[in-house]
Amino acid sequence: MSAHNIGFVGTRFSGTDGVSLESAKWAQILWDHRNVSYWYAGKLDRDPSVSMEIPEAYFYDRENLLINEQVFGVRTRTPRITKKLYELSEYLKGTLYDFVEKFDIEIMIVQNALCIPMHIPLGLAITHFIAETGFPTIAHHHDFYWERSRFAVNSVEDILRMAFPPSLPSIQHVTINSFAQHDLSWRTGESSILVPNVLDFELGPPPDDDWTTDMRTELGLEADDILLLQPTRVVPRKGIEHSISLVAQLKNPKCKLVVSHESGDEGDEYLTALTELAVNQGVDLRFIHTRVGERRRTDEQGHKIYTLGDTYAIADFITYPSLYEGFGNALLEAFYYRKPVLVNRYSIFVADIEPRGFEVIKMDGFLTRDVVDSVRLVLEDIDYRERMVSHNYELCKAFFSYSVLRRKLRALVTNFTGMEDL
Repeated sequence: MSAHNIGFVGTRFSGTDGVSLESAKWAQILWDHRNVSYWYAGKLDRDPSVSMEIPEAYFYDRENLLINEQVFGVRTRTPRITKKLYELSEYLKGTLYDFVEKFDIEIMIVQNALCIPMHIPLGLAITHFIAETGFPTIAHHHDFYWERSRFAVNSVEDILRMAFPPSLPSIQHVTINSFAQHDLSWRTGESSILVPNVLDFELGPPPDDDWTTDMRTELGLEADDILLLQPTRVVPRKGIEHSISLVAQLKNPKCKLVVSHESGDEGDEYLTALTELAVNQGVDLRFIHTRVGERRRTDEQGHKIYTLGDTYAIADFITYPSLYEGFGNALLEAFYYRKPVLVNRYSIFVADIEPRGFEVIKMDGFLTRDVVDSVRLVLEDIDYRERMVSHNYELCKAFFSYSVLRRKLRALVTNFTGMEDL
């Protein structure tokens, strides 16, 4: 069994977003079989000795933001913007050559940078680099631009069709759900391997320890409060207004709605609207992103910082009323931490998850009395709740575990190396 140097490339590998988390899981599986992972991105929290941080590759880089402002929502672009796009792309391409040379990269894994145009120059740079070198590349696609309405009107359709994603012989495409797999084939003629998001269901979550014993108190909650956790970013497609309505209709002052993540890359208007809605409906809504981080620590003020896993551990119920998801990491996490969950039947859930037979409380775009009554039953009936979460956990062992990812990665790597490397 031989080892390889694997280069992960993206715009960000930092924090608890889905791309960063899934990338870390891939790296862990690869490392288990002696493959060494190196990291290239505009924002990184990886070990500096195995990474290359290029600030211009971050989607919040000032130049990139200026480009995005002038190419989306319009139908034509100026020659100056075209020049700026390609100049930044050329610079970034040079840094990719440096990255590959510095760490002797043998296989490149591009994480979401060749499918959603948050950073068009980076996508161009990666595409040109692969075209010039024929570099063995796995392109892991979490979100496609055609799935987001904010990219529908643009002046870069020529570039999107060329680089998001590119059709090049040395690229193996990976999609995370069956709809994306079909769309990619229909739109580009490219085949892909479907690799679902996974968690380590063989090992399971760590046992409870002393770190979280005071977490409810630290968050201002009483010991007997019922914590409904919304474990998502604060963006409109997460449907958090439904979670607020659920708590309001439960009519139990002990029910508290806690949101774990901060606003995303779409502004704070939604956050403001949710806060006003909660006040109007008499719902105790708390945003705790300042107390949740990637690792446990104590901040400068002496406050404990908890992990997302800690937040799940103290939750009583998970709300997941998303309107759309590329896959649904938070749903898997709810199953992993053995928590009951409310799911809005988004399309990928209907196609790829629901047919497996998971037991969740389902809504179809709006809350009904039956849905609210079902949530109330789960909160009150311990035996019923335990049967539900145990059933879901066992199903995840079969369909969404690390063993599934290991088999998929073995096939992808073997396609390049010709030998069993995982």
